[in-house]
Amino acid sequence: MSARAIDSAAARAAFDQAVRDHDAAVAHSGAVIWVGAEPTFTDRLSEASEWLSVALGRDKETRARRMLRELSAVAPSALVLRTVGRQYPREPRARWSLGLYQRRDGTPFWTGPPDPLQGLVTAGLPDLDVFAVQLEQALRTQGWMARSLRADLPFGLRVMFVCDPSVPLPDPTAEPHLLRPSVHALRLPSEGLVDELAGVGVYLLSLGMHADTDGEPPCACLELPELPDVPTFLRCLQVIGQAAAASGLQSLILQGYPPPVDATVAWATVTPDPAVIEVNQAPAPDVQTLLAWDRELFGVAESTGLKPYRLYYNGTVADSGGGGQITLGGPTPAHSPFFVAPHLLSRLVRYLNAHPSLSYLFAPDSIGSHSQAPRPDEGVRESLAELAVALEQLQRNPAPTPEAIWRGLSPFLTDPSGNPHRSEINIEKLWNPYLPGRGHLGLVEFRALRMAMSSDHAAALAALLRAVVAMLANADVVPTLVEWGAALHERFAMPYYLRRDLLEILADLRAHGLGLGEPLVDQLFVHSRRLMGVLEREGCRLELEQALEFWPLIGDVASQESGGARLVDASTARLQVALRPLSGHPVDIDGWQVLVDGYRLPLRSEHDAAGPVRLYGLRYRRFSPLQGLHPSIPAHGPMTLTLRHRSLARATSVTLHEWHPQGTAYPGLPVDLQDAAARRAERFVVVTREAPTPEQGLEPPPTALSGYCLDLRRL
Repeated sequence: MSARAIDSAAARAAFDQAVRDHDAAVAHSGAVIWVGAEPTFTDRLSEASEWLSVALGRDKETRARRMLRELSAVAPSALVLRTVGRQYPREPRARWSLGLYQRRDGTPFWTGPPDPLQGLVTAGLPDLDVFAVQLEQALRTQGWMARSLRADLPFGLRVMFVCDPSVPLPDPTAEPHLLRPSVHALRLPSEGLVDELAGVGVYLLSLGMHADTDGEPPCACLELPELPDVPTFLRCLQVIGQAAAASGLQSLILQGYPPPVDATVAWATVTPDPAVIEVNQAPAPDVQTLLAWDRELFGVAESTGLKPYRLYYNGTVADSGGGGQITLGGPTPAHSPFFVAPHLLSRLVRYLNAHPSLSYLFAPDSIGSHSQAPRPDEGVRESLAELAVALEQLQRNPAPTPEAIWRGLSPFLTDPSGNPHRSEINIEKLWNPYLPGRGHLGLVEFRALRMAMSSDHAAALAALLRAVVAMLANADVVPTLVEWGAALHERFAMPYYLRRDLLEILADLRAHGLGLGEPLVDQLFVHSRRLMGVLEREGCRLELEQALEFWPLIGDVASQESGGARLVDASTARLQVALRPLSGHPVDIDGWQVLVDGYRLPLRSEHDAAGPVRLYGLRYRRFSPLQGLHPSIPAHGPMTLTLRHRSLARATSVTLHEWHPQGTAYPGLPVDLQDAAARRAERFVVVTREAPTPEQGLEPPPTALSGYCLDLRRL
């Protein structure tokens, strides 16, 4: 084994140990916190609409099937289910959803034929009439009343049954729901998917032929109803498997309503979303389990040609485009940490309000009021004051109920249009009476997260959030809301202050016995994707780093929400300029100046564990949008900064280009991350020349300055 391989193995072992230490610390705190995730992957080399903007596409479904096939190969006891997916406005029908359903203890429960995704489909048409007869007989052997019927529809061969002997089988001529179309052919109601027959204890199995879109021979298909609980569902699957085997079926597709879940089963789905494939993972009882699942998943995505990130032509690195949300809860709704410790959610709201790094440091490019995950204090000013009242009322209640918690905080955890799904802290599945079937799960989703670049980084993020929740379950660390005002979007647009804020969080965790090990912390501080360039000269180190920018919405929120998409002006960018002294050099750090377009940057003085640092932000228009704000402001050309010292005769100019310095076309998208890094490096051009005049540089007008940033658009 090479030295590099040994180092890699040692690093992995150290990381795994840090994860185990975290799980042990959470367990020792007394908190039981399960963690779920929604990784998203894209074909970063494709410019087809399905990998750039829209949800559905032929290639996307083919890739998803390949992913599920490989995932099922490492989970031989899992059952493939093709259930109804989500549906959004203007979509004619629900999206597809491919899932793996298995017992957590690994016990096999399916004895029927495999889904075609798991093996080849034999030629020849199956006899569905024989299957229906065998199915009816097998249901009756369970003690359930069953009866066959036909409808003049696709999947018209049907078997209805009841599990409760007190529920009579309905008359097929008098019950219109027995003649319903396939649920996959319907537009889902706005209030959510509901099986009216199942609601009265009658369950309908629909049989038909499935013509596979990948060119495989037709296959027998059975549409499942909405079954009430996991034991009933598993018994029903046992019956279906027996009937399929007795009918000689070589393969069988199971589709229909989503299955019931509890703490004994794990159900993961692969679904389409705009530009990405999204994997909704089953909740894991600890981060060690989540990490093991993620390593398999990231490997499968890689083998399918999918990545958790995108690379732009100029070398910029972005996440997949679908986000990387993390959900925390318990093994059951009743055991959710947010109900076991009923003041936990209030404490969490205050803690995230006090620590903007949890809102911005790991977020996608689009952040702020009109993003996919706005903070509660990014709405109107009155809302923050009312949120303070709501938190006080909950605090005065010694044991608020799940309903009281949800009703007290849900009006504030939304985006500006009132959408509860688009909120930094999403509680629509906590105890929501308006979300049938999924509203009372005791779950809290953290949405201000971009897709992690690796399985280890995803595990580090999960450990951070899980540790914060475990801490707050036992301690009220931040008892009041912080009114940040303009500093929220000025100070915390700067990566320096976000990282310093994260250090404060890590110190809190250590003080409460929940500190994260060094390998986990190292993953949290990976920021190379934002680093634009570094220059070292005469005892000084200059770093240019991509800062955060809060893009405004174009138009009104409500009308754009109804269309399913919103238009923001992304033409403005922000840089962080930072100077640090190099050890062993006599040149004074305070003697350095940074000039931009002849204007002097009023660098702020800060000090951290690495020593003194001088920094400031720069805002500029990087391109002229086709539709956006300020049509009279042109794009700022290449950004040129001049670094000079009062005691040196020569200065150094750094020019940051948005595109290739010669303006030429790139040969294509970057081949890999190294190629992307090389393209970013060639956009960072350094030239040394005589010091500029006037000696001090021009003072920027006050209107262009804030406490943390110079806005070049206002010069």
